[in-house]
Amino acid sequence: MKKRVGCLHAHHSNIEYIEAALSPYDIELVHFVDPALIHRVTSDGNFKESDAQKKVNEQIEWIAQSQVDAILITCTNYIAFLQEDPSSLSLPIIKIDEPYFEYICNIQKPQIILFTNPLTVEGTMKRLKQYAKDHQKAIDVEAIVINNTFELIMRGLKGEYNQEISRFLHHKGNNEKKVLSVAQLSMVHAAKQVEKSTSKTIINPLDTCVSRIVKQLSLNRMMD
Repeated sequence: MKKRVGCLHAHHSNIEYIEAALSPYDIELVHFVDPALIHRVTSDGNFKESDAQKKVNEQIEWIAQSQVDAILITCTNYIAFLQEDPSSLSLPIIKIDEPYFEYICNIQKPQIILFTNPLTVEGTMKRLKQYAKDHQKAIDVEAIVINNTFELIMRGLKGEYNQEISRFLHHKGNNEKKVLSVAQLSMVHAAKQVEKSTSKTIINPLDTCVSRIVKQLSLNRMMD
């Protein structure tokens, strides 16, 4: 029987990345998209962090009732709000940034993590540092935001968004000795294109997450 994974996204653009990455495996993906929570957090001064935490827990419990074998959260802000996994759930919750953190923490070189959404930086870096501390890892990591790009993807201008990221990555790749990675799922396409053209490795959270999902659910590749 096919495994079913419920995916929680803050933006619909993340769906195609997950679908493409897991298409070789015998798995069914069920997508839940809710951009409203992030909008409330950033625009409503009366909406408290505790309100956000409550909402994310409600979303997770709702997805769990959809007969899924695991839940994947692709939004780092949602992950930060979740804090602890709901005790009422017995199925695994896979947070897209944790396999990414594990990979980064095993690199003993200076690194740069790139973002396009400035609102995800603080939460992601806080979680990364806590992960490193919990696993007794020493990391040398700098966060950089590619300014004035995230609004492009939010307006549906995916081509322009990828061009801006690619341009920045080419510049950084040519002038930077540090290990590069992109922190957001929406940045993966541009990162992979630059990898192909430059042969320079750019770490991304999608590849590390897929490995975790495959291992967690013991998935097999589908035969052509």
